[in-house]
Amino acid sequence: MSGWLETLAGDAEPWASYARYLPRIVDGLWLTLELIVVSGLIGLALAVPIALARVARAPALWMPAYGYIFFFRGTPLLVQIFLVYYGLSQFEALRAAGWLWDEVLSQPYWCAIIAFSLNTAAYTAELLRGAMLAVPRGEIEAAQSLGLTRADQLRRVILPRAFGIILPAYGNEVILMLKGSALASTITLLDLMGATRSVIARTYMSMEFFLLAGVLYLLIAALFIGLFRILERILNAHRHAPRRAAAPRP
Repeated sequence: MSGWLETLAGDAEPWASYARYLPRIVDGLWLTLELIVVSGLIGLALAVPIALARVARAPALWMPAYGYIFFFRGTPLLVQIFLVYYGLSQFEALRAAGWLWDEVLSQPYWCAIIAFSLNTAAYTAELLRGAMLAVPRGEIEAAQSLGLTRADQLRRVILPRAFGIILPAYGNEVILMLKGSALASTITLLDLMGATRSVIARTYMSMEFFLLAGVLYLLIAALFIGLFRILERILNAHRHAPRRAAAPRP
């Protein structure tokens, strides 16, 4: 992978260091993408039932959902990561959970996934709540007139329209999650930021490698922005469809 850089630079700095450590940076880049995609999908799956509970009228449903959203939106992501990574080990029942502890809860990777998923689920659930309330009443009444059950209304009308409404805001949430993923390095994960810091500790070339990391974060952000624009055009195609002019009256 780095042979062309070595040929270009020889022993010159900083190119020689780029050539030597670029594979490690790329590995961190892939781990960052994996953290975002996995936690984003889990968070989105969690956000739907939380949003449904949030718009429910029963206090037994909306109050726990409100408390969950309030906690994860009101506390720093770093605190949430530390609570999962360091806090879970304080419970003897979890440490005695066998496979669950050995393979999941004691591993930095899964602790980061859990923290990121719970965090983004709270923000996404609140976005979904607002979008569900913004679905035009006429569309819901039309679904009711067709005899659709409440579950069918949610599945065929309310949730698809809500996802189309939140796409621009959800794209911003994914970008924020991308930037927040740099905190995974605080629990020893060698994501993009963790790999960059480990390389800087060896080379003392902080400006060069932080600049490289910043460029890579920008490229990932541009990729997600492009993907969400495509999704927005697909889900909101009816908004961009050309309107036919009314036929003149005879």
